Amino acid sequence: MKQHLNSVTGFVRNLWQSGNGEAAYQRYLAHWQQQHGSEGQPLSRKAFFAAETQRKWNGVKRCC
Repeated sequence: MKQHLNSVTGFVRNLWQSGNGEAAYQRYLAHWQQQHGSEGQPLSRKAFFAAETQRKWNGVKRCC
């Protein structure tokens, strides 16, 4: 059972990283390198996802 849970967890993690989060982070890194390459360091993966989560969920979110 634990082996199955680990494989499902790994599958979900890979799906998330390839389909959503990882691609966004790679685009961010490419943009950062192009625009700010000589200034400091880019956000870590963890900090990037925290900022994206806040950006998505803060503020008014409604259609009308």
